[in-house]
Amino acid sequence: MPPLLRDALPFLVLAVAPVVATLAGADWLVPVFTRMVVFALAAMALDFILGVGGMVSLGHAAFFAVGGYVVGIGSQHVAESTPTPFGLPGWDDLLISLPLAFTVGVLIALPFGWVSLRTRGAYFIMITLALAQMVYYGLVGLTSYGGDDGISMWWGRNTVAGAALPNRLALHFLCLGLLVAAFVVLKRLCAAPFGRVLDGARQNEARMRALGYRPLPYQIGAFALSGGIVAVAGALMANVDEFVSPGMGHWTISGELLVIVILGGIGSLSGAVWGAVVLLGLEEGLKEITEHWPILLGPLLVVIVLFARGGLTGLLDRLGSRRTQGGDDAGGA
Repeated sequence: MPPLLRDALPFLVLAVAPVVATLAGADWLVPVFTRMVVFALAAMALDFILGVGGMVSLGHAAFFAVGGYVVGIGSQHVAESTPTPFGLPGWDDLLISLPLAFTVGVLIALPFGWVSLRTRGAYFIMITLALAQMVYYGLVGLTSYGGDDGISMWWGRNTVAGAALPNRLALHFLCLGLLVAAFVVLKRLCAAPFGRVLDGARQNEARMRALGYRPLPYQIGAFALSGGIVAVAGALMANVDEFVSPGMGHWTISGELLVIVILGGIGSLSGAVWGAVVLLGLEEGLKEITEHWPILLGPLLVVIVLFARGGLTGLLDRLGSRRTQGGDDAGGA
């Protein structure tokens, strides 16, 4: 499969599928596809630092939860007509919530990255996990915002420039537009000198230092950017579910994002989209079969990973190369 088609196909699927579902009278499926988009956005941000920078983080759930709470807290103060703890008025518009979520995500990710990147390997993984758990328990302690129960947004999702989104389909395409924008930006960053330095540091950090580069600022910057994008994904998820809770910051969310990246193919940004579509699609399909769906999902993932080395994008590339070779052989004959 040509790389351009491989990259574009999952976006086309996520654009067409909810429209078809709505026309078929199964509009209850639209939030399922929107969740795929949101998790694809978060997984893409993780894949950026993992595939290019070699940073295996188990702490990205913290940024996901923080983004959700930016929406939940702001909306709650608007609904209750009360000022925030900082004396500022609440907010319930995505034009405020999304940039604010990104900013807060970056500001939290900067010190997280600065601390975590002092280590490597398993130590890096464990530190990111420990820092994320600190955020998780911090959110549990927010009794003013529901504590362990979270915030139920009974007043509805955020507006856009003061206008309410007409339906779930509009929210879906808003999320999809942000996913496409993030893909374009991250793709260009990977090809830019910034991405080249990250990739070089992943392969041989000592050599990059010998060439005169200081990889640490690049790595911290990439980690912060990734955290900001994941926070935006969390803010979108809060609008999809109209609910936020500390569970958004549990380490299992980080694990799910990592599974999506591995399933789609590490180092392929579009692979994160493929991984989200397949994983969440399998989850939703198996739930319709049995309430013990995780027992079936585990072996299925093992089989997929074993037969699709390099992830789903690697499998698609191999299938495309075989067809090309087959066509060349037939033409030569």
